[in-house]
Amino acid sequence: PRCVRRRPQSGGQLRGRFYRSTSMADRSSRLLENLDQLELRVEAFRDAASAMEQEKEILLEMIHNIQNSQDMRHISEGEREELNLTANRLMGRTLTVEVSVETIRNAQQQESLLHATKMIDEIVNKLLDDLEDAKMRLMSLYGACTSDVPAGPIDQKFQSVVIGCAIEDQKKIKRRLETLLRNLENSEKSITLLEHQKSSVRQSCNSKQD
Repeated sequence: PRCVRRRPQSGGQLRGRFYRSTSMADRSSRLLENLDQLELRVEAFRDAASAMEQEKEILLEMIHNIQNSQDMRHISEGEREELNLTANRLMGRTLTVEVSVETIRNAQQQESLLHATKMIDEIVNKLLDDLEDAKMRLMSLYGACTSDVPAGPIDQKFQSVVIGCAIEDQKKIKRRLETLLRNLENSEKSITLLEHQKSSVRQSCNSKQD
């Protein structure tokens, strides 16, 4: 009798048989693992974008502080003009970078965010009326956002509002309050220095008159 030799199966046939033999549970598990890995990358991507948002805010604040520093007031007009041109150029280049990380919120979180923003804006709008009172109120809002033991009182109403916000919004609210308090502190230092200079000038004038 003739021997009939079987032809070897092609790679495609083997793969197809292996694919059919793979259970649905195995496939589901493998897909879920892939999605879990992608979720980590997505969160890392969002964190990186948020870090860029913060860096942009910091850069703009630093440029602004330099333009309004005491040192800028005590140099020649020509040097000040040249430095302001450089600062404006840097600010313009910074503003050309657009980074936006959208926060997913439900209706309650959206309402809480609007409420928290309104409470901060109300204090900011009254800064010129009473700087010291505004600073104390902002510190009480900031104390409501931090896990550390605050040095002063906590605005309990604001704390309950912030708790209702999305986690990312809570971080942004805290960061905004930090920036406001830092700017207030810098303003107070400038005012104190200016008052000291005025006092020194008056004393000098009085000494000359004597």
